[in-house]
Amino acid sequence: MRILHTSDWHLGRSFHREDLLGHQAAFVDHLLGVVESEKVDVVVVAGDVYDRALPHVDAVALADETFARLAASRAKVVVSSGNHDSAQRLGFGSRLMDAAGVFVRTSAASVGNPVVLKDRHGEVAFHALPYLDPSALLEPWGLAQRSHEAALAEAMSRVRRDLAERGTKTRSVVLAHAFVAGATPSESERDISVGGVSRVATSLFEGIDYTALGHLHGPHVLTDSLRYSGSPLAYSFSEADQVKGSWLVELNAKGLASARWIDAPLPRRLSRISGSLADLLADRSMDDREQDWVQATLTDVPRPARAMEQLRRRFPHTLVLQFPAPVGDAHAPARPASGVSDHSIALDFVRHVRSVEATPAESALLREAIDACCDDPDLDVLVGGAR
Repeated sequence: MRILHTSDWHLGRSFHREDLLGHQAAFVDHLLGVVESEKVDVVVVAGDVYDRALPHVDAVALADETFARLAASRAKVVVSSGNHDSAQRLGFGSRLMDAAGVFVRTSAASVGNPVVLKDRHGEVAFHALPYLDPSALLEPWGLAQRSHEAALAEAMSRVRRDLAERGTKTRSVVLAHAFVAGATPSESERDISVGGVSRVATSLFEGIDYTALGHLHGPHVLTDSLRYSGSPLAYSFSEADQVKGSWLVELNAKGLASARWIDAPLPRRLSRISGSLADLLADRSMDDREQDWVQATLTDVPRPARAMEQLRRRFPHTLVLQFPAPVGDAHAPARPASGVSDHSIALDFVRHVRSVEATPAESALLREAIDACCDDPDLDVLVGGAR
């Protein structure tokens, strides 16, 4: 049996206000191509189909088209919900979709009841564990503590009870959306920690022929049979060095036979560049980055005016402009004393962040903006620390 492991599509997500839906649709085309070219039998999606509980209508339309195309392909589909998904919305119509070979599992009540598919070697039990909120399951499941470890431990005990009843000839695949110890997060995952703890032990999945993990956006191999596919697209600049794609997993009669990486299409490369504005604009070694999505860190002191405008002349897809955080800044502005004008506070702030005084034109513009706010009775303005 050939299984394509993917996760964290986050349909509808943008990247620093750049619309990614077209790139996500291109990934779906790629996915369908891999299904046919690699003779995939089952596609598994380990959570976070959508980016939000109330997805945009265009994201829902893309998901609908994706599942319809997969249902018409040679592959069956097993999907679990992630922490970004609404379990109720993603799971709507799941009993009808079962008949089409698209098995969507979003309810904790389904844990322990697998999707059973067959190949020439016999049965494979797919246990698709939805994202399990420890707070919601603390009482219904009688958890010893409110933690992801406790919730997943109980889920895996139910999985093992089911597998024990099926006998040793049934092979097992588990889908889980969690932060497993040994993996490294990026900046684009939503925090799922409970009481400061979010990690769960790799030992929870011992004895499973293959565990398809979701939640972290970078690919990870924790053991041969325990892997993250990561997201198909980058959703933060912290993922600039990650390779995106899916795992092509093959099961034989005894269990896991192999796992091979399949690269996903790269819509636009991510680059993080740093230096003075003049150097970045003149450095010919950066010619190949001119069409990348760029995060620029400028080291200029004082900060240059219209820096983003100048950067975009050379790097038109610059999305983030930042400056290094000051270290031991002894000139940080103190809390303003009572009676200090808003205009003086604003000028002090400009002096602090740019290390130079505001120009006369900038000072006049700040005064005009502050006066306009003060003239508006609907705006509550802070003046010299007192309202």
